[in-house]
Amino acid sequence: MSRLLARKAPGNFKTLPLYVEATADGLNYRGLGLPLNFTQMLERRRPVQVADGQRFALELANLGVSVRLTLAWQGRDHWVVVRQQRPDRGDTVLKLISGYVPAHELNLPLLTAIQEVAEECLIESDGDFWLGGRYADTWLPTPYPLRYREGSHFRLSPLSGSARPVQCGNLMLMERPRAYVHLPTASLQLVYDLRLELPADCRKPSLFHVDERLEGEELVACLERRRPDIYLLPLNQGKPSGELLTLRRGELTPISTRGLWLSESFAAQDGWLVRDERIRWRDWLARLNQAEREPGRLVG
Repeated sequence: MSRLLARKAPGNFKTLPLYVEATADGLNYRGLGLPLNFTQMLERRRPVQVADGQRFALELANLGVSVRLTLAWQGRDHWVVVRQQRPDRGDTVLKLISGYVPAHELNLPLLTAIQEVAEECLIESDGDFWLGGRYADTWLPTPYPLRYREGSHFRLSPLSGSARPVQCGNLMLMERPRAYVHLPTASLQLVYDLRLELPADCRKPSLFHVDERLEGEELVACLERRRPDIYLLPLNQGKPSGELLTLRRGELTPISTRGLWLSESFAAQDGWLVRDERIRWRDWLARLNQAEREPGRLVG
C-alpha cells in the first residue's frame, strides 16, 4: 500500500547553469546567468560534445550530486543503490542516491548530498520507528511525518576522496568528491563517498527508497512498502561481488540481476567525461574484472 509522505510545487526549485573549466590537474565550476526553474533546467539538458576529456571549458545545464553510500551489515560492507524510473530518458536503472543542487547550495553541494540521503534512504528500526541521521555536527533533516526514534540515529562519515581537486570558484571542495561531466545531459555530477553506520540498538533494520515524482502540477513522495526499491551490493575487499540484495527486518535476500541496467555513474569515465546514458549490469561487472587485471583504471 502506498503512503503519501510529502507534496510540493516543482516551481519552488531553482538552480543555476554552470560554466566549467577543466584541466588534467583539476576542475573548476561556477554559476552562470539567471536562476532556472525545474522545467527550464530540463530543457537545457541536451547533449554536448567535448573533444578532449582532460582539458575543456563549456557551459552546462546544472550541477547534480550523488552519494556512493557504504553500509556495514553483518560484518560486511555494502554499497546502497536505488531503482529509478527516468521518464525523461525512457528507462529504469539502479543508481546511487542523487539529486539536483539548488542555486543557494551551489558552493556547498555536500549539504545537498546529505539531504538526499535523508530524503531517499529511509531506515525502519525494529518496527514502525524510523532513524534520523547525523553528519559530523550536522543533524540531517527529518523530511517526512514519520515516527522518528528518539535517542537513536545513524551516522554519516566521509570516506577517502578523489585524487583530483574540484573547486567552486575560489572555494576548494574539501571532501574531494569524484567529478564527471555527463555529455548526454550537459550536466556536472559530483559523487561523494560516505559511510553509513547504524546504531547498535538497530537490530532488525529495513531499507526503503522514497523519491519524488511528478503528478499533475505537483511533486509527490510516497512510501511503497511492497516495492522498497533500494538494494545492497555486497563488497569483497572493497570490490562489488556481483550480488544484489534487499534488507528487510534484518534479513538479506538475494535478487535476480537479469536484465538490469545501472546509471551512467557506473559507466566508463574518460578524463572528466562520461558519454553513456547507462550500462548493463553484466557489462559493468566485466569492466570491474578487467580493471582488476589493469590496475589504475577508473570503474565508477
